[in-house]
Amino acid sequence: MNEAARRIVPMAKDQGDATYREAPNNLEAEQALLGAILVNNDAFYRVSDFLKPVHLNEPLHRKIFEVAGDIIRMGKTANPVTIKTFLKADEKVGDMTVAQYLARLASEAVSIINAEDYGRAIYDLALRRSLITIGEDMVNIAYDAPLDMPPQSQIEDAERRLFELAETGRYDGGFQAFNDAVALAIDMAGQAFERDGHLSGISSGIQSLDARMGGLQRSDLIVLAGRPGMGKTSLATNIAWNVAHAYEPEVQADGSFKARNGGVVGFYSLEMSSEQLATRIISEQTDVSSSKIRRGDISEAEFEKLVGFSQTMQKTPLYIDQTGGISIAQLSARARRLKRQRGLDCLVVDYIQLMTGSGKSSDNRVQEITQITTGLKALGKELNVPIIALSQLSRQVESREDKRPQLSDLRESGSIEQDADVVLFVFREEYYVKNMEPRDEFDPKYEEWKQKFEAVKGTADVIIAKQRHGPTGTVKLAFQSEFTRFTDLADPSFTQYEEH
Repeated sequence: MNEAARRIVPMAKDQGDATYREAPNNLEAEQALLGAILVNNDAFYRVSDFLKPVHLNEPLHRKIFEVAGDIIRMGKTANPVTIKTFLKADEKVGDMTVAQYLARLASEAVSIINAEDYGRAIYDLALRRSLITIGEDMVNIAYDAPLDMPPQSQIEDAERRLFELAETGRYDGGFQAFNDAVALAIDMAGQAFERDGHLSGISSGIQSLDARMGGLQRSDLIVLAGRPGMGKTSLATNIAWNVAHAYEPEVQADGSFKARNGGVVGFYSLEMSSEQLATRIISEQTDVSSSKIRRGDISEAEFEKLVGFSQTMQKTPLYIDQTGGISIAQLSARARRLKRQRGLDCLVVDYIQLMTGSGKSSDNRVQEITQITTGLKALGKELNVPIIALSQLSRQVESREDKRPQLSDLRESGSIEQDADVVLFVFREEYYVKNMEPRDEFDPKYEEWKQKFEAVKGTADVIIAKQRHGPTGTVKLAFQSEFTRFTDLADPSFTQYEEH
């Protein structure tokens, strides 16, 4: 059967000094697996979660596997009779017709028990062929690289391709069949139905924000912006902790883990050290103010709360990288490594303006920011995770009477607005009203100021200025400044969001 399947006989292995090496493959394993599937369609489900048609080396075997899969998914029986109508009748396999070849595959089938072992062998050989291709490309590019292509960019490209191969079993992008895209969309809907809160994305832990956004959507670039003092870092740490603390792993068929709820979070803290960030999170979760923690001005009961919470933190999959001035290339490389080693479901970058581009140093900061936001968007799609990127706003906000931020206030580049799938602004009117307090409490305007301050005290607005998947609007949240904590408003009569 093996000889009949081969249409091209390999050249002699020795031709003078030239040595012929055939790409790794196992024709017999492919035949055995296909035979098992044709005899018992249950064999297909033993390998379908990791093995795709492209992993088979023989083109005819790819077609048989693909057709069989389509027939089985439709709830019909795949056998030599039903499959042969979808293949070229006049095609020859050695001295046999395709129909005869299918019949022979079924007649010499092995037990269904061995199907998964054969599938794994075929998959591993496909990975080795892909590794060979990547290696050959690396060598050829290194020999013939143009002058304007630095070696670092080749390293980044090779790393990206290797990561994609490790994650998906193939590194080439290209077109995707629409029915595959539909299947992914249905899977996403099914996961949303099973997930807590019925969200299509990962829950931020803040219900009123999730109600408007449907959670943090995978592959989205979410820009979280605000003026200093508004609490954008606090909101980012709140969300990062909520996602990591809610993490519930689920074992997949291949032995890997996937988040059923919550997720593994990577936090790039370019402004604060990891200790400062940890202090913030501890303060948020224990109701002990961060200033008291830093001064050591805490009671024994508060200290016990801190120790108890630190044990919880040790089990929480929140990973912090405090490298200052990190480049988009370094950030991408470390994110790929984290996903490969620990898993990754959400990424936070605090903040965009402290990053550097990957290319040559340039005086044009706008171009550099464009390179960073484009790189973040591409990374989110590659890793299939939401990226929350914090951003500064320009000072022109302060010169306006209405201090509410607008998309035009995003600092340094229109690419931030363009590349982002979602733009959120954090606005605390309390901050501005507090600074307008009359010095004299007997001033006639003092009572008017006091009423206005009480109305906005302890509240914050998260303005959804842009959202590709849903409506814009304003979400009202509670903000406890001493613990830098954002939560849902306790009073249900308070309008949680206003449509724009």
